[in-house]
Amino acid sequence: MTSETPQSRSPARFGRVALLLGGQAAEREISLKSGQAVLAALERQGVDVHPLDPDETLLERLRAGAYDRAFIILHGRGGEDGQIQGALESIGLSYTGSGVLGSALGMDKYRCKRVWTGCGLPTPESVLIRGEADLSVAAELGFPLMIKPVHEGSSIGMARVESRAALDDAWRRAADYDALVLAERWIAGPEYTCAILGRDPLPLIRLETPRDFYDFEAKYQADSTLYHCPCGLDTESEARLRGLALEAFDAVGARGWGRVDLMVEGQDRPFLLEVNTVPGMTDHSLVPMAARAAGIEFDELVLRILATSLDHG
Repeated sequence: MTSETPQSRSPARFGRVALLLGGQAAEREISLKSGQAVLAALERQGVDVHPLDPDETLLERLRAGAYDRAFIILHGRGGEDGQIQGALESIGLSYTGSGVLGSALGMDKYRCKRVWTGCGLPTPESVLIRGEADLSVAAELGFPLMIKPVHEGSSIGMARVESRAALDDAWRRAADYDALVLAERWIAGPEYTCAILGRDPLPLIRLETPRDFYDFEAKYQADSTLYHCPCGLDTESEARLRGLALEAFDAVGARGWGRVDLMVEGQDRPFLLEVNTVPGMTDHSLVPMAARAAGIEFDELVLRILATSLDHG
């Protein structure tokens, strides 16, 4: 694995690094928090790193700054959907994490699920809602349902609905964020997340919240959310879910690092929910938590993520 070679772990190996944080997406504030944590970790290790908040002048600033690579810690649209990845490739600048295709598919919940279904991977039944006429079809999935904007992260715009009237309201709220909305069959059971680092699926984390689901408040604000790692599964069951997560990650063309979310219904029926190609790196974030369980402290994790930029030509 490239990120674990002695050469790739040397700060001088990376040259001058642009840390892309902030952006204009709905997840801007989370990106800024993640970026500050990553910036401090890289500076502690002697990396020549410079934070940049993208705007329309970004490519000119990158050219003028003579950067050798970019560490992408932009969450959501513009940073996690293939746009910034394509822009960086257009100027020949290597970057961390997934490429254009993996980023675009990972951000698009609908097409991500289509890829998984085509590969024979389990994911909850769903209906794409483009307009009011699709609501009746979505209701045929049965209630409760999970409503999601197709191109948002951090559970923004998501809601659990129990009735047709609630479905109408939730769709309209989600449509404020995205013209495309996904209605997904509700999965009753524990939720897990699997961080991916290089080719290694890290220990699973089981998420527990008193809220209806693991929403924005549960992720970033509530102190009532519990994170179980070890996750409580036996070794064989956890290994099977970690293998499924890596298969799902590979199926959409993701690479380098990321996170796959899934739930288990009944005794042993896993369902893939989504893939995150630029997960959070805040004090509430799951990838650092899983890395610690694998014996990887935060500074080392950040350096390994930076090393994924060495795989981009």
